Amino acid sequence: MKITYKMLGLAALMAFSTACSDDDKNGIAMENHDENRMMTVMHDMMDEMHTMKVTKDPDIDYATMMKMHHMGAIEMAKLELASGNNSEMKAKAQAIIDAQQKEIAEIDSFLARTTPTSTNMDFHMQMMEGMDRMGKQADLQIITGNIDQDFATLMIEHHKSATEMAQMHLLMGKNADLKKLSSMIVEDQNKEIADFQSWLLANRNK
Repeated sequence: MKITYKMLGLAALMAFSTACSDDDKNGIAMENHDENRMMTVMHDMMDEMHTMKVTKDPDIDYATMMKMHHMGAIEMAKLELASGNNSEMKAKAQAIIDAQQKEIAEIDSFLARTTPTSTNMDFHMQMMEGMDRMGKQADLQIITGNIDQDFATLMIEHHKSATEMAQMHLLMGKNADLKKLSSMIVEDQNKEIADFQSWLLANRNK
């Protein structure tokens, strides 16, 4: 799976290079995905999510997957704090760590007191398809090797995946408390996506 995604990413990068033959002119220097630290964290998270034990209960499987997804975001944010240079991105990284650690605690509490009560194969299949879309889209991104920019670029895709998962849970899940968390994830992460997009538009060529 990962090899296929990387080939797609390479094809996209080659097409971009053909259209923009002078990288210096455009202010963008691309880095191989295999050598990119932020992308490595993203791939490790996706690999772990693909090995999760599924129950086919929408609430439990969603909570388990969202916990892994949050942990991936936290690891990306930690890399930004350790190696990034932009104060705004570092502040965003710390905010993500603080917020998602609290949400993981809520998820852990839910999982500790919940056992499977229903089966929904449609939900399970859509969640798996969503994971595949996230992997493909991440591997199609232009990665520069600049930690701040790569953090913003990949966090946009990461957040889009989280909001998609949360919206799917709102449609198919049953637990009211977990649905409240899903609603908050959609609202908060859509705002963060807009912030990252604005920052990239202002800073991509710097």
